[in-house]
Amino acid sequence: MCGIVGYIGGKQAQSILLEGLSKLEYRGYDSAGLAIYNGQQLNVEKSKGRLMDLETKLATSGLQGSLGIGHTRWATHGKPSDENSHPHVDHDGKFAIVHNGIIENYIELKEELIAKGYRFTSQTDTEVLAKLLADHWDGGLLSTVQKVVARLHGAYALGIISEYEPDKMIAVRYASPLVIGIGEGENFIASDIPAILKHTRDVYIMEDGEMAVIYEAGVELMMMDGTPIKRESMRVDWDIETAEKGGFDHFMMKEIYEQPKAIRDTLASRVKGNIVDLSQEIGLTLEQIQNIEKIHFVACGTAYHAGLVGKYVLEDLARIPVECDVASEYRYRNPIITDRTLVVVVSQSGETADTLAALREAQKHGARVMAITNVVGSSVAREADDVITTWAGPEIAVASTKAYTSQLIAIYLLGLYFAQAKGYKSAEELQGIVTDLLTLPEKVEEVLKQEKTVEAFARSIAKHNNLFFLGRGLDYAVALEGSLKLKEISYIHSEAYAAGELKHGTLALIEDNIPVIALATQQSVFEKTVSNIQEVKARGAYVLGLAVEGDTGLIKSVDEVITIPQVSDLFAPVLAVVPLQLLAYYACVERGYDVDKPRNLAKSVTVE
Repeated sequence: MCGIVGYIGGKQAQSILLEGLSKLEYRGYDSAGLAIYNGQQLNVEKSKGRLMDLETKLATSGLQGSLGIGHTRWATHGKPSDENSHPHVDHDGKFAIVHNGIIENYIELKEELIAKGYRFTSQTDTEVLAKLLADHWDGGLLSTVQKVVARLHGAYALGIISEYEPDKMIAVRYASPLVIGIGEGENFIASDIPAILKHTRDVYIMEDGEMAVIYEAGVELMMMDGTPIKRESMRVDWDIETAEKGGFDHFMMKEIYEQPKAIRDTLASRVKGNIVDLSQEIGLTLEQIQNIEKIHFVACGTAYHAGLVGKYVLEDLARIPVECDVASEYRYRNPIITDRTLVVVVSQSGETADTLAALREAQKHGARVMAITNVVGSSVAREADDVITTWAGPEIAVASTKAYTSQLIAIYLLGLYFAQAKGYKSAEELQGIVTDLLTLPEKVEEVLKQEKTVEAFARSIAKHNNLFFLGRGLDYAVALEGSLKLKEISYIHSEAYAAGELKHGTLALIEDNIPVIALATQQSVFEKTVSNIQEVKARGAYVLGLAVEGDTGLIKSVDEVITIPQVSDLFAPVLAVVPLQLLAYYACVERGYDVDKPRNLAKSVTVE
């Protein structure tokens, strides 16, 4: 999943496709490839690594032709390799396809095709689509694509070309972005506007459930059942830098708004009929899960805060004792590790030096190590015994947002998978929890609608140099993450405290008008949290409260309040963190700092 570009027209496609892919490099990728029709057949060239590696291959054997598709891949199914790179073709090379997204039922479809004699050369879900096109071929490209798409579950943006009908290109969108560029005597497809902005500023933004047949001379938009769509094209007036950010001012805001999709993708194919199934990723047997005596979450920074949530989640759902450690301290404290200890390392990049060292230390002492990471083929992913990939997609801003919420989702899935094996909760109760989990993408979208309210409060705190976050239980874990976000990009000195600890020293720091962000989403400790809020209010603090819709008991105790939709205590962190991300963002903007590149910090910390 990453970058798609397609071209049909009167010019040579290779240079246009390569140039388009170069405009999508900011999204991150691990391989690239092209498929171009030369007037007689489809030719494919692809390469693991950077775009320059593909260009090196093409320097001696360029692809000729004026119909083609290109792709930069961010690995989800299968490690980065030439074989797993896109485009994928069928066994006879008659169809070529590029795909962003995740096909949730690809294993079922693959097994069906294998039974028919089809052979596969990659580990990807996308190759299944290429084989399906050949298997369902009925003499018409559009009708064949419609038959294939009708069988898919999941998220997909597709670009498809075929030797059989080289006068057209097919585009399909469902839950993964795709745009169509309209030129003069030429047309384009792309996963994002920057890829085609040099050639045209007139575009169709495809909506979910739509497809298009793209010719050299025009475009036919339709629903997936063939119902025609009439729509005016949109004129893009952004510059290229703004276009790369999807119209947002900064990558961080773009990534905050990508969280519903990141959550959906991370849930995809792992929940079947309200049952969590991680058997394709985790090699632990039922007996091994039941024999786990202790879990250690080990991570750094934002990932460590995800691990803190994991402690609550695993202990509640699976009733397994959990410790949570900062990776840079873990291997130096001589932790007690046995062959019945499961160590879960969490790293967005999969290359975090301290986390990688902790992984090796744990394995040296006989522990089984599981990785939660956003990068397939990273060092952590390669060296761990089991891997749960978070399908957040590339994250550009240094301050992590969608990677964090995706890590939480992976942890919830792990907790539910273990809970099913341990049997401490009834099947009916667990199914209810899974049902609640599946509502989170839509509820995050609801939280994002309060952006302007958060922006106004951020302006009021931006002039302060000190600020406090308070919370109990899971709210405390989220408070730590909210505090980190604020301090790392706005440079406001911020501290998060367990609200019950106020009387043990922290109250000495409360003075008139000092801002306090108080989280009160946990119903089990709601009244106690309100009491702690009243303690800081009595000493002059200006309090922004964060509560669940309907909790009117907080309104009288705070100066301003933001609410999140009704949700169980367990899943409140996913919703509660979003206003805190927005708060940090707008405080940074108000103070005039670089949102995406805070001083002294790097995206991936690869040194100790």
